[in-house]
Amino acid sequence: MRAKEIADKLGRTPNKLIGALLEYQKDSPNNYLTEQDIKDIAKEMNAPESRIYSLATFYSLLSIAPRGKHIVQLCNDVPCYLNESVNIKEELEKKLNIRMGETTEDGLFTLEFTSCLGYCEQAPAIRIDDKMYGNLTSDKLTDILSLYGGEIK
Repeated sequence: MRAKEIADKLGRTPNKLIGALLEYQKDSPNNYLTEQDIKDIAKEMNAPESRIYSLATFYSLLSIAPRGKHIVQLCNDVPCYLNESVNIKEELEKKLNIRMGETTEDGLFTLEFTSCLGYCEQAPAIRIDDKMYGNLTSDKLTDILSLYGGEIK
């Protein structure tokens, strides 16, 4: 049981919940937490299911819906917005042939908004999985996305 292994490794204190959820999700085949996952984690971490669910739905790094192999998160905070993140959103949607909140047909990319990434000095910025990219342009997006495979328009 993965939940037990993760709880044994990280510990069962409340301050370990987010780390446990991230680790559990990382090994999930569709990059999200199922209802059963939430139940298993709650049991092993001695936490109410409602607490696990609220964390999984609050933090943008966690999801309760299936997602692509690579999560493309576009910063939607003021510095990025003022530096044309709206144009980057449109470029991402065009290049991936999906809209914000969707996953590509091949299951490779999911496109999401996120709050501040802490990369304001290089706005507009995106995070793909755990890697940051800033000072984005259309050409840079093509180069960046091609690093992750798939067909980029």
